[in-house]
Amino acid sequence: MTTAGDIMHRGAQWIPAHETLDRAAQLMRELNVGALPISDENERLCGILTDRDIVVGCVAMGRDPSRVTAADMAQGTPRWIEASADVGDVLTAMEEYQIRRLPVIENKRLVGMISESDLAQHLTDDQLATWVETVYSRATVR
Repeated sequence: MTTAGDIMHRGAQWIPAHETLDRAAQLMRELNVGALPISDENERLCGILTDRDIVVGCVAMGRDPSRVTAADMAQGTPRWIEASADVGDVLTAMEEYQIRRLPVIENKRLVGMISESDLAQHLTDDQLATWVETVYSRATVR
């Protein structure tokens, strides 16, 4: 059985909720990622911040990224999956919630992220095609 832990990208890092978006953008550049899980003061997942959130939700709105925090951008209920979950459960969760990145948790700690590129490297062509069709055909751009 292939698990979330098998296909995830290890070494994901939190961005604390109090951190500003300009710092988040710098961290994304340093890590070469397009999204960061947002943590509260207890290192619990409280959202996910994407590069698109920074551009569309802050910069394009005329807001100053050095004054807007990750917490200001956190919306909705964050989704995550246990590292031991079957890859089928990963696909189901991503399809159901129409998300393209999924934090992976083990023992209540962030241990990785699953992104589209991780799926592309580990799924069969048929699995990937079904996932793409489901997520992109019903999705609004996130």
